[in-house]
Amino acid sequence: MGLIDQAAARFQEEIASGRWPVGERIPVEAELATAFGVGRNTVREALQSLVHSGLLSREQGRGTFVISSSELSGSLSRQLAGGTRHHYLELRLALDSTAASLAALRRTDADVEQLRRLRDEREAAWATDDPDPDTRAAADLALHRAIVAATHNPLYVELYSSMTDVFARHMRDDESGDDDAAHRHHHDLVEAIAQGDAGRATEVVAAIFEPFMR
Repeated sequence: MGLIDQAAARFQEEIASGRWPVGERIPVEAELATAFGVGRNTVREALQSLVHSGLLSREQGRGTFVISSSELSGSLSRQLAGGTRHHYLELRLALDSTAASLAALRRTDADVEQLRRLRDEREAAWATDDPDPDTRAAADLALHRAIVAATHNPLYVELYSSMTDVFARHMRDDESGDDDAAHRHHHDLVEAIAQGDAGRATEVVAAIFEPFMR
């Protein structure tokens, strides 16, 4: 592996680990050259390879930003660009519905414990006097990712994790208008999975998404 490929691999690890989060600007080339012990030309070429992979984006006068956490999500983002908000909602509804059904059939006791904990944390994120939309979104996503993890299908987990980057860039935050109903639905979803009721789990996912599909 050449120096450029080695540098690109190290930069990709910074992204995959979350040390360079999606949406954040990365250090300038001179800083990277010093930090990683490589020449600036090597840094430049390595970064450009990640731009081509869809992980980074260069913005004139602003710097280089992380736009995807994996090459798969970068590829998906390019292929799915231009879809409407309703298109992305339909796609996520399909993914979440299947995940809930599979999780109900395959969940372990440890999965159920994790889901109940994350459900409670999701409710807590809504209970503060000055709620932070980013905190709410992260708590909600953590629960839904855990449901996908409970399918014990590594391909599903990889696809869903990549798709969430796409959803985040193409769908604006929205409110259902009824937080109590949303909490109740998420409570029922977790309990349906805990009880192994795949049909009920699928129904509840549909109820969660219904207010956003109007």
